[in-house]
Amino acid sequence: MSAAASLRTLPAAAAHTADPNRRRSLARRITWLMLLPSTLWFLLLLLMPMVIILVFSFGVRSPVGGYAGGFTLDNYLNLGSRAAAFCNTLTLAPLGTVVCLLAAYPLAYFLAVRAGRNRALLLTLVIVPFWTSFLIRTYAWIFILSGKGIPALLASVGLEGVRLINTPWAVLIGIVYGYLPLMVFPIYVSLEKLDKRLLEASADLGASGFETLRRITLPLSAPGIITGVMLVFILLMGEFLIPAVLGGGKVFFVGNALVDLFLQSRNWPFGSALAMTLVAMMLVIIGLYLKLVARYGGRPADGGL
Repeated sequence: MSAAASLRTLPAAAAHTADPNRRRSLARRITWLMLLPSTLWFLLLLLMPMVIILVFSFGVRSPVGGYAGGFTLDNYLNLGSRAAAFCNTLTLAPLGTVVCLLAAYPLAYFLAVRAGRNRALLLTLVIVPFWTSFLIRTYAWIFILSGKGIPALLASVGLEGVRLINTPWAVLIGIVYGYLPLMVFPIYVSLEKLDKRLLEASADLGASGFETLRRITLPLSAPGIITGVMLVFILLMGEFLIPAVLGGGKVFFVGNALVDLFLQSRNWPFGSALAMTLVAMMLVIIGLYLKLVARYGGRPADGGL
């Protein structure tokens, strides 16, 4: 090829090389443009309120209630005055999550593996409680747990003096009732995707039902278990309705303390410090959750059958 011909081909080659780069640059710009509304929405409705609460947490209470400018660490140093709320939350939230898991896993397993033609009907029955107000369903437990409900039945068989309402047991029962469906569905989704041939192969290889559950079913359903546990636990950490209704003002969660500080005593700085502490705890828990998800990616346990 002559030198003149080579020079004529250079602009075309340069244009061919630049065209993919131009397309990639245009695609990136379009992507960022499409992400801009959701990014602004995220900054406005999530980060900005968090920044405001963080600023409030270092302020002081106005004489008439609310927030007054200033900088102090007293709000964080006085968190011990709400130790009972933290203690109740950090006790009943994990306990309620564990009980929900123990109750939800057999139900989810039955729905995914054994329900057969009745699966749709049973799933509908699990969903039905969501069609009614959570407040109304919680109030219904007042009658069930009061003197004319379960205690009356226990008294009829000789167990008199049993008191359930306005106790931690009542709160725990309300937690399990209210949050059980949220634990069932993630586990059900994981189990429903489970390759049933693995269970058949396990049985053919002579593994017992317990060994199959331990080595195959549980590891492969781990993502659903972790998701359900985190979903229920995080919501329980901010719960206030169930303790307020079934605890009768005697079983306080951090959520109840926040409602009192912001709406009753109007101590916004102290309430903000309490809220930021709760957020910090949630971030730690979410970090652990991400590590668990990365470690247990839904694979069978090592060691074979």
